[in-house]
Amino acid sequence: MQLFLNEKAELTELGRKVTWTLVGLYTLAVCYMCFGPQHTIDGVDTPNIQYFGRVVVLLVPFNTLVSLSELRTPLELIVVIGQNLVNIFLLFPLLLGMLALLPKLRSWKSILILAFCLSLFIECTQVVLDLLFNANRVFEIDDLWTNTLGGAVAFLCYNWLKKVLTKYLQK
Repeated sequence: MQLFLNEKAELTELGRKVTWTLVGLYTLAVCYMCFGPQHTIDGVDTPNIQYFGRVVVLLVPFNTLVSLSELRTPLELIVVIGQNLVNIFLLFPLLLGMLALLPKLRSWKSILILAFCLSLFIECTQVVLDLLFNANRVFEIDDLWTNTLGGAVAFLCYNWLKKVLTKYLQK
């Protein structure tokens, strides 16, 4: 562990190189997940989807809660709730790595702004991709808050890990 972290649980030079590599690889994975064509699941319809030509949007805040009664099958319920959970953790690994690499991000304000801006960039890029390539992506207003919540979870996790690892490394 001391190859990657010093006694204050900060990354060593090797730890920084490894973390930058992992952040880069995860960024590629996020691009694949968010910008490739979206696959549909037979028998699952998300309520309140709107179509504006090829642009697909879901602009109802807290749509899962608002439309809970419209979900007809257990599969729809599982998929819709699962999508929210996946969105909470979509940016989590990326932001956790960024927190380890960039001390200037280690405040509530900074990490929440970064998480929101990344989420907004992803959602807007999906609209552009739909206009250019019909990628079957959906601009979802709820993705903005769920991705941002993931940033908050990453911040809490980073602080907890740093505290635990600092105690461990100072023994």
